[in-house]
Amino acid sequence: MRAPLSIVIPTLNAADALGPTLAALMEGVEAGVVRELVMCDGGSQDDTVTLGEAAGANVVQAAPGRGGQLAHGAGATQGEWLLFLHADTQLAPGWANAVQAHMAGGDARAGYFRLRFRAKGFGARWVAGWANLRSRLLGLPYGDQGLLVSRRLYDAVGGYADIPLMEDVAIARALAGRIVAIDANALTGAERFSRGGWFRGGARNLLTLAKYFIGVSPQKLAQSYQRR
Repeated sequence: MRAPLSIVIPTLNAADALGPTLAALMEGVEAGVVRELVMCDGGSQDDTVTLGEAAGANVVQAAPGRGGQLAHGAGATQGEWLLFLHADTQLAPGWANAVQAHMAGGDARAGYFRLRFRAKGFGARWVAGWANLRSRLLGLPYGDQGLLVSRRLYDAVGGYADIPLMEDVAIARALAGRIVAIDANALTGAERFSRGGWFRGGARNLLTLAKYFIGVSPQKLAQSYQRR
């Protein structure tokens, strides 16, 4: 019987962060959970593709843009379950057992990981704590928390939207009432918060989410996000 899980990672000049992310996935390979790894690259000019191919990934190409890359990558998979990860998100030890437990519960619900930052201090704990609270109370995990979803459910909600920002929120809203926390951590990079400040960055993310909810287009939000 083939392993059930296909992992999809969108990449763009991600070589500096990708190695530890790929290394963490070996736990799932050794446990017989992972069937394949698909990396959807948006035109990297560094060693991203080389690293992916060396790790045995099926590297496919798409226009840059996380939503479109996620959707394109999903289309290249064969597993009954899909796990979407950012290139700088490292799954903590024990994740394979937690994923197996979630899949054994049936395919009616998607799952996400508890967020942790690879940084110390109150700011990192505060932002991660708010993200986990938001996810639990509102059912709105962000992409750096990963998304585990059966192919049946993924197709039923229409998959990832090809939009330049908020693709993670869009699919979480489509999964409303059918998404729960997985008992494992996802460790993600903190560079954007370290540069701009933890509290300022958290407030800006909250403002971006609020604007999206009141109808500001992902295109306009992406332009503002890139200027920052």
